[in-house]
Amino acid sequence: MRVAQALSHRAFQPTLVGALFLFAMFVMPSVLDATWIFNFTQMAIYAVVAASVGMLYGRVGLVSLGQVAPYGIGAWVTIRLAYLTDVPYPGVFPLLLIAGGLVAAIFGLLIGLPALRVSGLYLALVTLLLAVGIEIALNRIKLPTGGPGFRGVAFAIGDREPMPRPFVADGDVAFFRYAVIVAFVMFMIAVAFLASKPGRAWASVSQSEPSALASGINITRYKLLAFGLAAFMAGVAGGLYGAHVQSNSSIAQFDRQAALFLIAVVLMGGISSLWGAVLAAFFATIMLPFLTQNVIGHNFWNDFALTIFGIGLMINLIQTTKAMEKKGLLE
Repeated sequence: MRVAQALSHRAFQPTLVGALFLFAMFVMPSVLDATWIFNFTQMAIYAVVAASVGMLYGRVGLVSLGQVAPYGIGAWVTIRLAYLTDVPYPGVFPLLLIAGGLVAAIFGLLIGLPALRVSGLYLALVTLLLAVGIEIALNRIKLPTGGPGFRGVAFAIGDREPMPRPFVADGDVAFFRYAVIVAFVMFMIAVAFLASKPGRAWASVSQSEPSALASGINITRYKLLAFGLAAFMAGVAGGLYGAHVQSNSSIAQFDRQAALFLIAVVLMGGISSLWGAVLAAFFATIMLPFLTQNVIGHNFWNDFALTIFGIGLMINLIQTTKAMEKKGLLE
């Protein structure tokens, strides 16, 4: 029943999803060079993080600026476990991704508890401060690089080892396909929740919390579920990111600037649809690198490319506000 609901949900669109999935799995690897395979792998990963933001903001009305925090936590946990286990053995790496996602989900629940008492701008500030806290912690302990001890940091460059990948996805093209499959699974999990009771509860909470409470919806439970699910998705994406860049992982992916950029690009892509997450990932990982690296006059784009995103974000917010006014959601 849950599967049927997910497949019939308007966010799924089976024909389009199937065509896009097959195109990514079989056509793109045959026509793209190594650089673009790397970028599109990052796009698949970033789309999962963007979808987690869209679920909180667009579906539940929770303005979280801290989704880079579970993204970073999932990356650290998965990378550390990968160095401690025999990753190439079949079935190990998915378990590591799940472990990273679960630890990130616990963190998401911890964020959700104090956040239940605030909303709007105050919630955004609280989640941003928590993300800054994780950024400081990661800067302190560093991301593992194959060294000894709890932190697993190898300080000498010659001692650093690339993060192991599963043997079925050892090469860049194989890992691209692996990332696409994992991203597809994460999106299907999101669609399954949106098409079932939690999705209806989130929609009610987003429209009006007093009305949702009057109709018997446990607001606390469903908000915590939203925080936990979104953090789990971001945590799994963090594990993929670690395997994607291997020993070249950077904490800059999880800092406060990355947090603000993430919410901006998700708003630009569209927060009310999971397709908006795919578009947001395209803007952030494909369009921006293309403008800054390949377009004639790239020095200009290096200085002003983000301005385009700011203009797009402003237009998106204006159009969203007008749409909400027409629906009577704004006074």
